[in-house]
Amino acid sequence: MEFAFYLSAAVAILATIGVVTGLNPVHALLNLIVSLIAIAMVFFSLGAPFAGILEIIVYAGAIMVLFVFVVMMLNLGEVVVAQERAWLKPGVWVWPSIMAGVLLGLLIVTLLVDSTGFGISGETQTPQEVGALLFGPYLLAVELAAFLLLAALVTATHVGRDEKRDDGRGEGVK
Repeated sequence: MEFAFYLSAAVAILATIGVVTGLNPVHALLNLIVSLIAIAMVFFSLGAPFAGILEIIVYAGAIMVLFVFVVMMLNLGEVVVAQERAWLKPGVWVWPSIMAGVLLGLLIVTLLVDSTGFGISGETQTPQEVGALLFGPYLLAVELAAFLLLAALVTATHVGRDEKRDDGRGEGVK
């Protein structure tokens, strides 16, 4: 299982680099889906199948379908590719690289320190415990997240609407 962990982690890192450096939004989304599935495989290799299944269903499934829908609806073209090229200049990478280095150092220290310090405790939760938390004290947060996703969908529909083909009554101009 250790080989599966490291292979999945490498795929996740490479796919995430593809997300950040990709110029085409659709290709970046496809890389993000691969990254999320690789992270689910990391959960499976660690012996947390419930977390892996939640990763696939919630992130790689529902949220990514929403992202793909929004990108298709906005009909992004060559203008976005030119904008991405302008954003990906070398000076832009300095601060995110420093922050990624800090996070990598924290991860290495966390993995090397025993569980009595601030390392990973290794306690797992059953699906019943997760459900009791989501529909117990965190119910308001779950409902607010659902409203936030709904607002994002409505906003994307409004932004992506083609003004010249819409006459205001919901009927296209012929």
